[in-house]
Amino acid sequence: MRNVIFHIDVNSAFLSWEAVYRLRKQGGTVDLREIPCAVGGDKSKRRGIILAKSIPAKAYGVKTGEPLTDALKKCPGLTVIPAHHSMYKQYSKRFIDLLKEYTPDVEQYSIDEAFMDMSGMEKLVGDYCAFAHKLKNRISRELGFTVNIGISSNKYLAKTASDFEKPDRVHTLFPDEIRDKMWPLPVSQMLFVGKSTEKELKKLGIYTIGDLAQTDVEILKHHLKKHGEVIWKFANGLDSSLVEPVPEGNKAYGNSTTIAFDVTDEDTAKMVLLSLCETVASRLRKDGQRAEVLSVSIKNFQLKTVSHQKVMAAPTNITGEIYREVCRLFDELWDGTPIRLLGVCTSRVSREEKGRQMSLFDHTDYEKMEKLDHAVDEIRKKFGSDAVMRASFLDNKKVENMAGGHPDNKK
Repeated sequence: MRNVIFHIDVNSAFLSWEAVYRLRKQGGTVDLREIPCAVGGDKSKRRGIILAKSIPAKAYGVKTGEPLTDALKKCPGLTVIPAHHSMYKQYSKRFIDLLKEYTPDVEQYSIDEAFMDMSGMEKLVGDYCAFAHKLKNRISRELGFTVNIGISSNKYLAKTASDFEKPDRVHTLFPDEIRDKMWPLPVSQMLFVGKSTEKELKKLGIYTIGDLAQTDVEILKHHLKKHGEVIWKFANGLDSSLVEPVPEGNKAYGNSTTIAFDVTDEDTAKMVLLSLCETVASRLRKDGQRAEVLSVSIKNFQLKTVSHQKVMAAPTNITGEIYREVCRLFDELWDGTPIRLLGVCTSRVSREEKGRQMSLFDHTDYEKMEKLDHAVDEIRKKFGSDAVMRASFLDNKKVENMAGGHPDNKK
């Protein structure tokens, strides 16, 4: 029995959800997906970036992630609407709930995409490709928006397949299809290959994914360290990661922030991560929870996302401890490509306080750190989040003391 993994990706999610809401809830007559339209910043102030765009806007050259001012130069008649993140969460939940009707093994990868482990379900759903078409058609009919579905034997190939021709398509990319479907593509189209990595690969004469796959992995490790081995495995279709659904009742605490400028230096990136750790850890403590798994996500200026996670030696909600491990994950993950978004997430949380494994080399006073964090929480609760902040934030005008979240959720 072979593994069968689906990757389901909502087409132009934010714009699609805005369009569906206006058509179905507000009785609108114009489908935003059929006119030059984008979800983004404030048009009157001509600031912000494009979060999603319609196909007609794409025809003008409008790109996701570019500054609003650039998009308006390309398409002066572009309809720009503000983002409504609380609404997007509602549509995302309906999307995930529908997928869970077919298998409990659903991993929400982001607000608009998910993996489904369909292994061994052929007798229930029939031919996988035919079922995928039925699934995407049901989503379109009942929820009002279209999706792409990629099918393969592992998560990486399934996600790659879903990025093929859009919108409203089903694609397969099984190992025996890699040579014909994936290897001829430019290496720049590969997930986890940013501009700086692409530049290094081209210096080595590597221009296509096939070139990368057939390069001696030791050469890649010499030039790109661990990242070279990672992308070599992906180019050869190797991925052992599992679809990991979050059990009901087992929450994850996380936060992310889109940065107003491209971050290119480590110090600024880690300032942003510290700000996110402040927010995430305070929420854990507020709910009396401790997290055992930490993860860091990076979205670069090309809007490609990579993430890395680790299991902690002991569950924690201490800001300093979380930040220390987050920095280690970041160091292992970042390849120097300019950063647009950073995220910190914790999972496998519980109220149970487990004992720490004693170490001869760790002299940290965790009890003292916990008391300090709780004291800071009480002061912020009474006087506001800026009442107490770390000294590194005092003269920093670019990074907030406690960043992350959406404007809809800020008091």
